[in-house]
Amino acid sequence: MPAPRLARTGAAAAALSLLLSSAYGQHYQTKTPYQPQLASASSEAVPQGYRPIHTQLLARHGSRGLTSMKSDLALYNLVQLAKQQHALTPLGAQLEPAIYQMMEANALLGYGVAGIRKPGYGNETMQGIREHQQLAQRLYQRMAPLFQPADASSGAAPRQILLLSSGKDRAVDSGEYFAQALFALQPALQAHLVRPAPLAPRSSASIESSGGASTASNNASAAGTDRFLLYFHKLNPKTDLVSDSSDPLYAAYQASLAYQAWLRSEALSQRLAALEARPELAQAAHAVLARLFQPAFLRALGAGQHTAANTGSMQFTSKDGQYTSRLTGDGETALRTPVDAALALYELYAAAADMQAELRADFHRFMPQAQAAVFAAHEDAVSFYSKGPGLQENGALNYAMAQPLLDDFFEEVAAVAAGDLRHVAKLRFAHAEIVIPMAALLGLQGMSEQLTAATPYSYKSSPWRGERVAPMAANIQWDAYQNDQGQIAVRMLYNEQPVDFKTTCAYAKLTVASQFYDFARLRRCYQRPGE
Repeated sequence: MPAPRLARTGAAAAALSLLLSSAYGQHYQTKTPYQPQLASASSEAVPQGYRPIHTQLLARHGSRGLTSMKSDLALYNLVQLAKQQHALTPLGAQLEPAIYQMMEANALLGYGVAGIRKPGYGNETMQGIREHQQLAQRLYQRMAPLFQPADASSGAAPRQILLLSSGKDRAVDSGEYFAQALFALQPALQAHLVRPAPLAPRSSASIESSGGASTASNNASAAGTDRFLLYFHKLNPKTDLVSDSSDPLYAAYQASLAYQAWLRSEALSQRLAALEARPELAQAAHAVLARLFQPAFLRALGAGQHTAANTGSMQFTSKDGQYTSRLTGDGETALRTPVDAALALYELYAAAADMQAELRADFHRFMPQAQAAVFAAHEDAVSFYSKGPGLQENGALNYAMAQPLLDDFFEEVAAVAAGDLRHVAKLRFAHAEIVIPMAALLGLQGMSEQLTAATPYSYKSSPWRGERVAPMAANIQWDAYQNDQGQIAVRMLYNEQPVDFKTTCAYAKLTVASQFYDFARLRRCYQRPGE
């Protein structure tokens, strides 16, 4: 797959560089473009006597467009309604073409880009492609000795690079762009790439015993796709059934079902409704919308007299006339209040940050930073309860389903420690819904602390921030090193910055101040009771 190149030069490239350099603090939260948090020159060096032996990665897909035509079409329809009533301000009149450009860019996203199989909503942007290409380049530079061709005279078997994804297009594409960037640096590596078979229920007997109503498609899914490792938040009876309680995947399957029940629960619904009812959110919504709509229209929206939904059909054609996208809204996203409308606009504002190569419209002019900060805090609160560490009273409900993934990390290093050197690297590509619970399960500082039900999430009560935990292309890397005595040391990087494992594992550090951990002691620290 040829590596795509960005068609941005001069002032446009400089503007993009400036945006990316200042993306943190712009209130994009989990839509924040990726910025590597690289180790500084003063960072800890690899301990003397240790050499690289293995590396592995979990990464969120790169920057993307909107996943589907929802908030954009609903807000467009609201603006159209206001336009018909001559209720737009001069700034509001500029919002209509900006939203249209947003829909057009998403409908055609990926068209003409090498490696994108189906253009449209949900694809990676050029920005996202570059994020993973550069991530691969830095991994190669950091662990270069691992990726050099083996000396044929040594008789050693070639070591494999394992590539896995959730199976969703943007995650698959991220992995492919990442791998191609490695091959560009070292072409010989291409022959060593392996897409392993997925985890699956131990046998089809568990499915047959349920009456044969469904078949676990994991057994027949494509190599290199693994839902139990990389899409565990949406396991379901139709594709992933595990009914045998002795199956190693049974606990993860049940944990996924329990998590999904929480997402549908009245308890979560009430908590999210309380967040949306906070007065600061209504105040911010009014401040944003008053710049776009005439007072009478805004009062009518607040009184429930105006609503808009993502209904209707749109058609967009590429500039060369060779590709046309026809889309119809499903009507399921409705804007009934000023808060609904303002949050929809915030979603477009955040998404635009990831589409700098594809989108001409500037959404910053519609979203003042003071109000963006309020909406960002709201999004973080919603994510904290629905994806993040969540409530103490719920225990590990939000992240227990990540256990097979954490086990997989440990098993890869354990194999190396036992002398099995078949795998030089394991590369996994997934989603925010995978990275976030993995961080919580690891017990990482600022990413795993829960709150009691009586303590509402706020920036004062919690250190959890979406832009830090799960920006676009967020990643967790484990580098393993070995000395001449066979001892294995592991260092973890989060968004490419060395970080500590959970505090209770401090005794596993090679030295008190080190971020390199003795693997044997680290593994014992994370073992569950009974293992």
